[in-house]
Amino acid sequence: MTHEPALPQPASAPGVATAEEGLVVLDGPAGVAVTMTAAAAALTGRSLISAAGVAKTQIADRADNDDI
Repeated sequence: MTHEPALPQPASAPGVATAEEGLVVLDGPAGVAVTMTAAAAALTGRSLISAAGVAKTQIADRADNDDI
């Protein structure tokens, strides 16, 4: 009998960014770490904020549709 692998679950804990020797290091949950240039980190931050706004809207829309 084979078992299906568990689907990854979304993290609810935020990552923590630090600046080290001119680079930005993002330490995330489950040991994830990413090192970026300052420019890449700034663009990533903007992208994350934009995606978070879309995700919140999607959750609200889903809740509204559940009431129907």
